[in-house]
Amino acid sequence: MKTTVTPFLMFTGRAEEALRWYVSVLPGSSIESLTHHGADGMGEEGKVLQAVAVLAGQRVRFFDSAPVHDFGFTPAISLFVDCADDAEIDRLAAALGEGGQALMPLGAYGFSRKYAWLNDRFGVSWQLNLPFAS
Repeated sequence: MKTTVTPFLMFTGRAEEALRWYVSVLPGSSIESLTHHGADGMGEEGKVLQAVAVLAGQRVRFFDSAPVHDFGFTPAISLFVDCADDAEIDRLAAALGEGGQALMPLGAYGFSRKYAWLNDRFGVSWQLNLPFAS
């Protein structure tokens, strides 16, 4: 087995909802594996014990933490998405931003043709980028 680095998202009850939503919103995405807590598990029955999704080619792990912690997601870590075209960045900014918070609204910035930074409805931070043509 080779060494890999995979983003790991910890939720407190909404991991499966987020997982399925991200797969529906991001092109080329799928659920690779999904297991739930059973009746005799550490976590609440039916919540995500562990899951792996491929989001636009990037493997991401998900789970629901049984204990509630004094911390959550922070924009200090974000998922960075290079978008294919204007239509895609517009669609993703609208979808991921719905019920969330814009940190940098969708617009033209000096470092990017079109860019947005937002926290989605689950608190996960996303940077959406439409790079200059190469």
